[in-house]
Amino acid sequence: MKKFLTLEFLPRNVDLGLLLLRAVLGVSLIGLHGWGKLMRLLSGSAAAPDVLHIGAMPTTVLAVLAEVVCAALIVLGLWTRLAALFVVLELGCIFVLVHKMAVRGMHSGELPLIYLAGFLMLFFAGAGKYSFDRK
Repeated sequence: MKKFLTLEFLPRNVDLGLLLLRAVLGVSLIGLHGWGKLMRLLSGSAAAPDVLHIGAMPTTVLAVLAEVVCAALIVLGLWTRLAALFVVLELGCIFVLVHKMAVRGMHSGELPLIYLAGFLMLFFAGAGKYSFDRK
């Protein structure tokens, strides 16, 4: 009965878990957040708020770098820890500067905080063996 309750009959596979985490977080960050910013950037308009006070266009470029380029590298498992660091820094800025660290209410930063936690885990853990980093 104990083996059933603790799921010991299923083999553990940390590397498969890291692959799934990379794929889900990376693809959702690209598709739900980065792709629209990339399309607006390519059309010549800024999409990100200028919270860094460096201009809307440079802020949008940095957001696209993190949310599209780095997220794609993470999905592939290529330079994962470095790419995750860029994403963590961007999400940290979003959570602190845009959402004012609020996790409830009208302008909740709950979603950036959840993304931040996942990418922070990938920053510390790395890509796992199912990645280009391991080849």
